[in-house]
Amino acid sequence: MELGAQDYSDRKKDISQFLSQDIYQDEIKAMINHKRRRLIVNISDLHSFNNLAPRILKNPGEYIQPFCDAVTEAARSIDPKYLKEGEMLHVGFEGPFVSRRVTPRELLSEFIGSMVCVVGIVTKCSLVRPKVVKSVHFCPATESFTVREYRDITSNNGLPTGSVYPTRDENGNLLVTEFGLCQYKDHQTLSIQEVPENAAPGQLPRTVDVIVEDDLVDSCKPGDRVAIVGIYKALPGKSKGSVNGVFRTVLIGNNVSLLNKEANAPIYSPEDLKNIKKIAERDDTFDLLGNSLAPSIYGHSWIKKAVVLLMLGGVEKNLKNGTHLRGDINMMMVGDPSVAKSQLLRAIMNIAPLAISTTGRGSSGVGLTAAVTSDQETGEKRLEAGAMVLGDRGVVCIDEFDKMNDQDRVAIHEVMEQQTVTIAKAGIHASLNARCSVVAAANPIYGTYDRSLTPTKNIGLPDSLLSRFDLLFIVLDQMDADIDRQISEHVLRMHRFRSAIDGGEVALDGSSRYGREDEADADSSVFVKYNRMLHGRKAERGRKRDTLTIKFLKKYIHYAKHRIQPELTDEASEHIATTYAELRNASSNAKTGGTLPITARTLETIIRLSTAHAKLKLSRKVTKIDVEAALKVLNFAIYHKELTEMEEREQERHREEARKRRADRQGPTTDAMEVDDPPTAQQPTATDSLERIEAFKAIFGQHMRANHKDTISIAEVEDVVNSRADVRYSRAEIISILEKLQDDNILMIAGDTVHMIV
Repeated sequence: MELGAQDYSDRKKDISQFLSQDIYQDEIKAMINHKRRRLIVNISDLHSFNNLAPRILKNPGEYIQPFCDAVTEAARSIDPKYLKEGEMLHVGFEGPFVSRRVTPRELLSEFIGSMVCVVGIVTKCSLVRPKVVKSVHFCPATESFTVREYRDITSNNGLPTGSVYPTRDENGNLLVTEFGLCQYKDHQTLSIQEVPENAAPGQLPRTVDVIVEDDLVDSCKPGDRVAIVGIYKALPGKSKGSVNGVFRTVLIGNNVSLLNKEANAPIYSPEDLKNIKKIAERDDTFDLLGNSLAPSIYGHSWIKKAVVLLMLGGVEKNLKNGTHLRGDINMMMVGDPSVAKSQLLRAIMNIAPLAISTTGRGSSGVGLTAAVTSDQETGEKRLEAGAMVLGDRGVVCIDEFDKMNDQDRVAIHEVMEQQTVTIAKAGIHASLNARCSVVAAANPIYGTYDRSLTPTKNIGLPDSLLSRFDLLFIVLDQMDADIDRQISEHVLRMHRFRSAIDGGEVALDGSSRYGREDEADADSSVFVKYNRMLHGRKAERGRKRDTLTIKFLKKYIHYAKHRIQPELTDEASEHIATTYAELRNASSNAKTGGTLPITARTLETIIRLSTAHAKLKLSRKVTKIDVEAALKVLNFAIYHKELTEMEEREQERHREEARKRRADRQGPTTDAMEVDDPPTAQQPTATDSLERIEAFKAIFGQHMRANHKDTISIAEVEDVVNSRADVRYSRAEIISILEKLQDDNILMIAGDTVHMIV
């Protein structure tokens, strides 16, 4: 838009007064010292000066050029030698854009011609190309020079000119271009897409093209989260030579600022912080978080605990010599169909701040890492980020991992250890960050797990890939009547009661997954409220405090992950070194072997898991207790304890049947012998046993209340109960009763110590 000379000088005068303030004089001096060519102006300062901000935001085309001229004059007055003849400085804007801070989906026609701030993730970057601004031509016949300036949609002054390059002057004489005297500027186009966690479910994510020039080129790369301030302009679309009514829109950037991954961080109220610290001080914090992860899935307690550690992660280290040690934990689940592997992945996506989901058949190697594509308009090669690059600093869930092609699977080797994606294709050499945790779910090589084969043969994946997974769990469909009964009760309760908040399920419209709930809800509850239909009969009501709400769990994990950076203590380091040596020794002696090869990566796994457990307890130091907790998870993963437990149960059942058969053969004499047993026999009738349990609870509870105790040893329990009981309790009977009370969540047994919960 052409401005009149009077209007132009008035606007330039206003802006010169604004720049004469001390704060901007200092900014211009700093810009000159750092050899920069762009002054960044805060919108808040413009609001407070002569109400300039609304005018600039609504009609930026009228103000950008006077602003650039005023900045250039101010810089010349401070340092006349800083700029060459004809050079211009640029201006960029930052600050609170309020209603003009939008995502690509909200960028509608009302914003055309005005200044906006667009927030998103960079998906494509073109190569940086020079664009001609002024060309100088020499005519050998007349020995005169012809100068021509070029302006396009990105120019702020004057109307766009044609892009035709002159080859002859008005008289038809040939012209020779003097390339040394021509002026060029750098030019690059970007594509910005909505951030994955806020994209509307079931719809394609929207993108917007951004044009950046001069000093803004190469200021971001694919996978970066950015806020770009610029003027939203429309370009006429051409179809078959004529102009139709549909316009293509672009954003002409004047400032690019990189956002850290905490742009969508939850808001903590003082009450939240108090509750977070209270939960961290509990003895059963680890179990509590594990149970709260996916309450709609029965069992799998160790896998849930491992997922909690995975979301917390270790501490990433970049050493001075350039070595990068990853802090992210990778996990894999291999098992029978219908054991809730995919549901666990859904639960991770529900809770992790940034999670990207893919499947084995639905993703290729380049789709996961990065691809080089051709631009439709210019035919240039450009870099496009894949799922793992977009999931930088987040979690990538890959379902049906065994269905991936070998070539595609090899593509993620580098991501899982070096955490970068290196591209060397079509003349493009680039390295992109992909610092993400990988959670994979796969079926065994024969569809179901064959117990007669070793875990390695069942999994059927190469060791080079398996060693990159910190944890590998074998999840089996257990044929056990008691467990089947509990699972069926649990599933039936889930089907009778359906709620997005209490059940931990994803809402039908996807609202809980995409974070639509009000994060700033200050009085959000910490524990899930008891509901008879969801949590079972009233006799099991002790469970009501077992589950944290999803909202609070998100806040706790976010707080522990980003606020706490624990350090290894000498005691923990020594314990880790000893344990690693023992694990290596055990793996060489074991007949069947574990699920994972024990390599130097396993040592780093122990460090990462221990650090994650220290974060869970909000501790600044990694202690021996953290290492012990990490080793329990690791041992469960390596030696597939679930498999051995199943075998033990089957052997116990066979022994029980053999005992019954012997008893039937021996006849009634054994009954007569059993009658003469002393009253401390461990097979009392059902009525007696209930009475004894009630008597035990009364004596035990009275003693704990009277002495205001929270913890007590099992030996002390035995002394206290037997000193006041009519009939003595054996040690085995006491342990059996304590375990029943533990199942009812009245207490917790840790080694030889009993901890009261309620």
